[in-house]
Amino acid sequence: MTEEPDSPASARAKGSYAKGLARRQEILDRAIEVFARRGAERTSLRSIAAEIGVSHAALSHYFHSREELLVEVYLESSRQLDAQHPAAPDSSVVEIMTTSAARNREVPGLVQLYSTLVATALEDGHPYATEFATTRFARIREELAENVRRRQEAGRMRRDMDPDAVAALVIAASDGLQTQWLLDPDAPQEAGLRLLERLLRPDAAE
Repeated sequence: MTEEPDSPASARAKGSYAKGLARRQEILDRAIEVFARRGAERTSLRSIAAEIGVSHAALSHYFHSREELLVEVYLESSRQLDAQHPAAPDSSVVEIMTTSAARNREVPGLVQLYSTLVATALEDGHPYATEFATTRFARIREELAENVRRRQEAGRMRRDMDPDAVAALVIAASDGLQTQWLLDPDAPQEAGLRLLERLLRPDAAE
């Protein structure tokens, strides 16, 4: 027998679901604070639960593994940072990645978390990290390549370069410079990206 949409049982189910989502978000926000401070050190789910102030059972209810939690922490922190620091509407591909790099430098622990997830994705037996990295790279390549095409058509970027290759190169440069910055804060992360932008200008081909 199907419950009526506005029945007491249906209302209770909706209320319980909403509370569950709110509780999950609360735990996720606490975890973001922890990883923002210290990155993705190799601690167990139980240790993470203790540090963010919840039981291991509560954390495991919403996140079935440490790897799943790490992916969700990074995705949610990125959504929050994107909302706080959006790129300008007419940004070039390099400007988009420069904004992202500057934003990420404010939270070194999350930069380290991202690097850890990408490295983990290259290993066997890590489905959450692999799906995260594969999906992220494909999505960003597609978005940046479309940006390149628009700017090429407008005469604002060199037309003798394949948009997909440009997108892949910009991502590689941004991620590589970010890794150097993690190891050496004096690495010229933003200057390196600006140099790449100059090489992509129409007059660079002359």
